[in-house]
Amino acid sequence: MDARSPALVRTLALMLARIHAAAFPPAYQWDAAAMETLMGMPGVSVLLAEGEAGLDAPGFIMMRAMGDEAEILTFAVMPPARRCGIGRDLLARCVGQAARAGVATVFLEVARDNAPAMALYCGAGFTQVGLRRNYYPDGMDACVMRREI
Repeated sequence: MDARSPALVRTLALMLARIHAAAFPPAYQWDAAAMETLMGMPGVSVLLAEGEAGLDAPGFIMMRAMGDEAEILTFAVMPPARRCGIGRDLLARCVGQAARAGVATVFLEVARDNAPAMALYCGAGFTQVGLRRNYYPDGMDACVMRREI
């Protein structure tokens, strides 16, 4: 992420946490402190969906790129904004940004029972390459997915 003022990073982290809380069940939610920590890590970038004003985004995607690989760390769209193409657009923008950065492969984990997300990822060219048993706090398995760019 570009060097930004701590106040802006905190404001962004609060917004991301609010979106995440609306998009995920309690066991899956990340708070503002987690978002702020992740944004401070090398290679991490955040793409926002276009909102009505300023930092009022209906969704975001967070990716970490290292060398020729990238990982989608988290991805959330507010429930009222779903099924409008926002997630598809964010995912395409993320893959495009990764490609421009020289990334050859993008990975992600998704809850095995999240059929809408699985359909979105498969439609975007991701394929399942593994399974992490009991990955999530509620015991749900995670499908490991990959897309070659």
